[in-house]
Amino acid sequence: MRISAGFTIAYDCPPPVPMLLTLSVHPGLRDRLLTPEWIRTDPGVEVRQYLDGFGNLCSRVLAPTGRFTLSSSFDISDDGAVDICAPCAGQVAAQDLPDSALVYLLGSRYCETDQLMQTAWSLFGGTLPGWARVQAVCDFVHGHIRFGYEHARVTRSAWDAYRERVGVCRDYAHLAIALCRCLNIPARYCTGYLGDIGVPVVGEMDFSAWFEVYLDHRWYAFDARNNQPRIGRVLIARGRDATDVAMVNSFGPAQLVEFRVVTVERTRSETAEGSGPC
Repeated sequence: MRISAGFTIAYDCPPPVPMLLTLSVHPGLRDRLLTPEWIRTDPGVEVRQYLDGFGNLCSRVLAPTGRFTLSSSFDISDDGAVDICAPCAGQVAAQDLPDSALVYLLGSRYCETDQLMQTAWSLFGGTLPGWARVQAVCDFVHGHIRFGYEHARVTRSAWDAYRERVGVCRDYAHLAIALCRCLNIPARYCTGYLGDIGVPVVGEMDFSAWFEVYLDHRWYAFDARNNQPRIGRVLIARGRDATDVAMVNSFGPAQLVEFRVVTVERTRSETAEGSGPC
């Protein structure tokens, strides 16, 4: 399967503004790229890249005064398989977890394990540890939160989402992550592209948030927002929560004026038409 993806994001910047971007395809997927993938800027500025402490590819730019546009477009291959389902995957005891997984048991900026601990055990303490317990968490979060872009709020945490019962995909992920951590299941936040491949068109395209849990000595993807196996996830970044993988951090005033995301499956005919010389 060939997926075409990309974005256009524009800001109005009164003075020059340093920006930190997490918008590139994750290094673990870069061998699947079928076309070059880089961040373009208009006006053109230097883009410096580095790997952060979670292994994500980040970029630094100095946005000049005025309208500043970031964009990217690329094709990437995908095996067309749905998310892995492993109902027999068991929970790993905390003392047997690898050191690298321990940070994903701890509370973080948007995932307050201390406030949700009692709730988590009262709701899920009687479930079978492992895959069944994580799925029970997803089922609960999926039914507990009402989705709506009008409910988006950058300050909403897992505890807020639990109480307010509204949110967007990041809120579903944060609440599910916090509940899993309370249950001693390492869980980490993921952001990336997820198109309407294999499902009915669900609305306006956007970047998507899901999460991964550590079961049976490996990581598995779960998605409390959609709560069904999906095709064609293109990972951008992983972290403890949205703080670690924010798309754009601006260190000064910058007003968002345009935001477009595209993720589509290319048909064989489209691929053939686009395969000629440039």
